[in-house]
Amino acid sequence: MQLQPFTKEDIASLSELQPQGWGDLAPVFEFYTSSSFCFPIKIIIDNHIAGIGSSIIHNDVAWLAHIIVHTAYRNKGIGRFITQSLIDRIDKVQCQTIYLIATDLGAPVYEKLGFVTETEYLFYKDIKPNKDTVASSLIIPYNSAYKAPIQKIDAIVSGEDRLFHLEPYLATAFLYVKENTLEGYYLPDFGDGFIAARTPEAGSALMMLRFTAKEHAVFPIDNTSAKEYMLQHQYEPFKTAKRMRLGTERKVDFSKIYNRISGSMG
Repeated sequence: MQLQPFTKEDIASLSELQPQGWGDLAPVFEFYTSSSFCFPIKIIIDNHIAGIGSSIIHNDVAWLAHIIVHTAYRNKGIGRFITQSLIDRIDKVQCQTIYLIATDLGAPVYEKLGFVTETEYLFYKDIKPNKDTVASSLIIPYNSAYKAPIQKIDAIVSGEDRLFHLEPYLATAFLYVKENTLEGYYLPDFGDGFIAARTPEAGSALMMLRFTAKEHAVFPIDNTSAKEYMLQHQYEPFKTAKRMRLGTERKVDFSKIYNRISGSMG
């Protein structure tokens, strides 16, 4: 069993590891292999890729993502080996907190390595887009005057300094502004379409806008306002996933996340 960096040349082999129900792995690993802050790895057994995974460094926080073991090599401790290898390669002085999103299959492995569950994400699908929705008059296109307030809200919501991740997607953002105060924002082109909002009114309005184009939603179980919105529209979650942490707990306000970014960024 050999541990090696995952390279662009390996992307063509990802179809053999593609889990059912997951998004296409190829563009994700294109991103990982092209980014200076992502560190994908692979496990080689008998000249075959038996497993993959990646770490993503957000300044002083790390995320682990896409830890996948080929079906032919499961139940051999490879998932644990990949996870531990990723952890060992992270600078613990720089990053004292490591996050990941766990499936039911992966959660027991991560618990044995010391990860604890912080919250759960609720997954919804088959949402009927409403093309006739009239957006709130308080929703405006992105204005650079609100860049600093976006950073402030995001820091409260995520407990991280990750404006460098958000910046490439701000140009197409929608903002909920009331009396010249930013109450929420929606980044339609970032991951699954990230929404963060300080108030239920802003969050619900931005969710409604998002559903004119998106047929799915994922947000923390702690967001009672978002859960109530979905219940009112007769949608129930079809699955859940655990958000887990290793290391120092950070102050995160899950109640203000109205749609997550992705499984590798929260």
